[in-house]
Amino acid sequence: MQKTVGEFTRNQPAEQASGPAAEQASGQDGAQRTLLTLAVRDYGDEDEAFTAGIDEQLAVVAEWWSSPAAADAFHRVPAPAVTGREHVEDFLREHQVREMRGEALVLFITGHGVAGSRTHFLKLPASVKGRHLNTSVRTTDLITAALDSHAENVLVIVNTCYAGQISGEIAELVQDISAERRNTCKLDVLVTCGHDSPVQVRRFPTLLRGALDRLRTTAGITTPYLSVAELMSEFERGLSPADVARHRLRRVVDGSGVTTSTPCIPNPGYRPVRELTGADGRPTGTPADDYWLDRATGRTQDQDPGWYFRGRDDINRGVTAFLSPARTRGVLLVTGSAGSGKSAVLARAVVLSDPAFRDDPLCKAALDLSGPDTVPHPGSVTGAVLARHRGAADLARDILEALGAVPRRVRSTGDPVVAWSQQILEVLRDRDDSVTLVIDGLDEADERHRIIEDVLAPLDELCGPQPLARVGPQRPDGEPFAGSGLRLLIGVRSSRPLSESCVELSDEEQGYNELLKTCFPTAEELRTDDRGSESDIALYLHALICEGGGGHRESAEEAAALVAPEVWPSFIDARIAGEQLRSAEDPAAVARRPEWQKMLRSGTTGLLERDLTLVAQDGLPSDVALALLRASAFAGGAGIPWSTIWPQMARVLLGRPLQDWDEMIAKLLKSRLNGYLAHDHEDDRRVYRPAHETLAEALRNLDRDWLAPGAPA
Repeated sequence: MQKTVGEFTRNQPAEQASGPAAEQASGQDGAQRTLLTLAVRDYGDEDEAFTAGIDEQLAVVAEWWSSPAAADAFHRVPAPAVTGREHVEDFLREHQVREMRGEALVLFITGHGVAGSRTHFLKLPASVKGRHLNTSVRTTDLITAALDSHAENVLVIVNTCYAGQISGEIAELVQDISAERRNTCKLDVLVTCGHDSPVQVRRFPTLLRGALDRLRTTAGITTPYLSVAELMSEFERGLSPADVARHRLRRVVDGSGVTTSTPCIPNPGYRPVRELTGADGRPTGTPADDYWLDRATGRTQDQDPGWYFRGRDDINRGVTAFLSPARTRGVLLVTGSAGSGKSAVLARAVVLSDPAFRDDPLCKAALDLSGPDTVPHPGSVTGAVLARHRGAADLARDILEALGAVPRRVRSTGDPVVAWSQQILEVLRDRDDSVTLVIDGLDEADERHRIIEDVLAPLDELCGPQPLARVGPQRPDGEPFAGSGLRLLIGVRSSRPLSESCVELSDEEQGYNELLKTCFPTAEELRTDDRGSESDIALYLHALICEGGGGHRESAEEAAALVAPEVWPSFIDARIAGEQLRSAEDPAAVARRPEWQKMLRSGTTGLLERDLTLVAQDGLPSDVALALLRASAFAGGAGIPWSTIWPQMARVLLGRPLQDWDEMIAKLLKSRLNGYLAHDHEDDRRVYRPAHETLAEALRNLDRDWLAPGAPA
């Protein structure tokens, strides 16, 4: 089965058959990608360090070209055991290299190299000094076997001593390849050292792995394939100035140019847009306590009797559909940037589904404001827990109590997380009804990774699609557990995509939202910070001003229209604004004042001051985090790319030396500050900028002291 990705085609997985028959078949497949490795690893001299170095090279090459991140993996032909020249010819003949077809052919050659007077040879264990013409292999014979094959795109990498000498030989031989092939196919050859440079056998795999890691993280390149120039650039970033002359990659055949990507080089950092699939689900109920009621209503004070949230029909409809009695399983992530109303959406579902709350006048007021398809079925939520400031053991215990279970006693030498997580599974498996759990504030938990990996991830067996036949753990009496399924509704902060064409971020960049998707492959997602939420903020402001203060109906609508674009996507900022405007004699007049609008922006910035203080507890110094955020605010265009630019700008803004900027950026993107950033792509790179322009303006104000003692904590 094939699936289109960009301008190329995704093909069959790497775990296909190997051997001559498979090679012959794949040679007729025009979309096949093949990786050939010819490595001489044992010269009979008992040089164990050399052999280990060759093995390291083969391992990193295999990892790069077998990674499914950019496209389905290359078919990898195992490196043959090579002693004499006849073994090399057997390899070329057995795998039909000279006649090979397909979309991409990559040939990696490594071993000892020998520089003749004008010819470069691959030395073999059976090679005889002074008789290389007959006992070694001309390296260009191997290269041209690949270049003059029928493969549409070819990349050859030669990692041997003195490989630079190949450049003169190959330049003439390439002219003997047909002009049509030279002009229509991407044919590239790279060597790892110059004419007179030996190779340090372990240096190449170290540098190649460094490039691999950077492409997965800091490079941020968004295309499924790389250009040769991009590969060379990332490789060279790992070199010290003293290393450049000896160890940089050299291009001796240039068939794809500087900017054109080639299907011979998959991008290990490529993240295709995830195609989510749904699941199923069903019900029960939880008390609507003050926490959930505060967030569901949008009230500004605990005793406020109003229900102010309006609109948000699409996202509420999505949550209601997820909680439908017709469904029994699934995971729904309610996500968005900081302050964008994730908790309000979850709390509304918790409160309106509570049977005990249905007769309350406040509930009736909410129901009158809501379409029937946006109101959850009574009893559709079993339990709701708040993860904020909770450790893994705390949250596991809270979940057990929400399920009506008593957490079992744990010995002093035992791990309560392990014990209670197992008990959660046992309780759920033993239930005859479907269960729905709501978990809010996961990104603000104290042990986020452990909560996700040790408490939540094991629940996937009950959240995933219903198996055709129930196979799994059984009761002691031999009967299967009767639990019919679990629905998880989770609120978690994440960076806001700036356009529909945004590529999805890796877990290192997107934080806990992405990690949850990895743990729950069928998870669905609803965002609270899309552009349509601006009109919902205006409706919320209008309700706060009119119903909370009274006598402002003439100017409330104008005030809401003025404020909503300024505070979007933050419902928290809207609440702050509404609180101030509802007491004004003329809300619109206040909202029109430039000084009041400037003051309004301190809503999100106040939150940021608090989070800058708290993030230091996660190992990210507050001043470093601020420098990184400010650098993103000063970036032009769609945002700032990670690569070398973000560290360079942040270094200037920090004003003190710091060694590992990449580690700090990785921590930023996995921290609570991730929600203050939006991401996009520009010039085939992932870029980052503040989630809202008012926040960017505040960050660009270098006179503001964000880290002053006494800032909100």
